Amino acid sequence: MKKIALSLLPLFALAACGEEAPVPVEEETPTVEEQIAAIETIAPPDQKVFSETLAATCPNLEPVNTAVCKRAGLGSEDVVCEFGLGDDEYLRNKATMTAVDGAWTITDTETVCAAGA
Repeated sequence: MKKIALSLLPLFALAACGEEAPVPVEEETPTVEEQIAAIETIAPPDQKVFSETLAATCPNLEPVNTAVCKRAGLGSEDVVCEFGLGDDEYLRNKATMTAVDGAWTITDTETVCAAGA
């Protein structure tokens, strides 16, 4: 009986003060589906989009011969593109791209432009 009385003591003390316990505020956390849908609103770039972006970013590089772009991982906003330049048909180079304002941009331009030169 004493245990019950002791456990109810804080409740009576709070009621006696006339103050209400603060109500916990629930933060809205997006579901996994909502997060994935937000990321997938812009499709990964294809070879044409990657080639045009790379040509605009690094005008001194040879044209892209082949390119494959994939998401960096589940839920990632970045895309990793492997590509070959000029006559090279192998995917020897890599570039990471990020969507900015609905368009793809190369994140580390100095490294990508220097690696392909």
